[in-house]
Amino acid sequence: MDYSDTEEPYRRRPRKMAYLGDSSRRQFESLSGRPYALMGDMSFLQEEDISLDATRARWTNVLKRHSDLAERLSRDADKTIYERLQKEFEAARALQTQEINLDGEQWNDGLLATIRERVHMEVDRKAMAGDVNMLPGPQIQEKITYKVGNKVICCLEGARIGILYETSYAGEPCDLYHCVLESKSFLEKMTVLEHTIPYFLPLREAENDLLSSNAMKFIDYIGELLQSYVDRREQVRLAKELYGNQIKEIYYTLPYNLIAFSLVDFDCKVIVKLKYAELVSVLPTHVSVVAWPVHQYRKTSLNASTMNKKENGSLEGPTTLSYAEDALQNMSLPEAYAEIVLNLPQALRDICEGSS
Repeated sequence: MDYSDTEEPYRRRPRKMAYLGDSSRRQFESLSGRPYALMGDMSFLQEEDISLDATRARWTNVLKRHSDLAERLSRDADKTIYERLQKEFEAARALQTQEINLDGEQWNDGLLATIRERVHMEVDRKAMAGDVNMLPGPQIQEKITYKVGNKVICCLEGARIGILYETSYAGEPCDLYHCVLESKSFLEKMTVLEHTIPYFLPLREAENDLLSSNAMKFIDYIGELLQSYVDRREQVRLAKELYGNQIKEIYYTLPYNLIAFSLVDFDCKVIVKLKYAELVSVLPTHVSVVAWPVHQYRKTSLNASTMNKKENGSLEGPTTLSYAEDALQNMSLPEAYAEIVLNLPQALRDICEGSS
């Protein structure tokens, strides 16, 4: 019997090879190339993300958020203390029988000792208020407030001496700050009990260095510290208000002892850096003003080959503007800014002509 016919259907037939059509091939190539495309996109995004403009924008945003947060925290934390102390100082001044203005040598250690003595006498008088044999003298009945420059010194309840600091700028009143000293006894040094002074100013350092050895010097130093801080802050505020359209990328620390900004709308970029070595300074101790690049202010008759310049028509590297540095070291920031802008075109011409 021939089984060839019956076995034929059961024989293993060769498997057909599958060929990719055009649509399948495109899909496969798309899928296989997709990781490389994604990696390329990510690389491009990373390069764009670390660009100078993006970094500058993020840094500016961080500084702004930090400044807003610090201001809000300081304001919210001190608001209750400020309102309470302000009411207490107003009540003390309302009950005063006399206000004495002190000038020069009238404000001294002897007067501060007298104020401290009055505080303790008032405490003793109240402690013995139930003693019918205790008759208060006329000096104890007096409530005297002393005014020394921008400071108002008065006696507060509970063996405390209050100092109210009145700051100003350009003759206009600004912020009020309070500092309350506690005097437990003449044998113990006075301490700062509470205050409304900004946290970023070195009050505690001044207390440790000065209050125990020279209380009058401590009181005067805090007054200078606050007035200088307000002065620097108001200089920046006024400069931004008057010339905000020309000032770009301005940075400053909370106590305004480091300030940096750049100027735009000129033929070059001017970068200004100010540093105040002492927090009681109202004028910077270190100033840097550079312009870069300085484009050549050249006449058409000048031969380009005689000009010391690059192909793009600018001097190599940053150029120091000495006249601007002198102005910033001797004038307030708004006044110096006006002087810089007024003389900048001529200064750039002089620099370029001197390099030819």
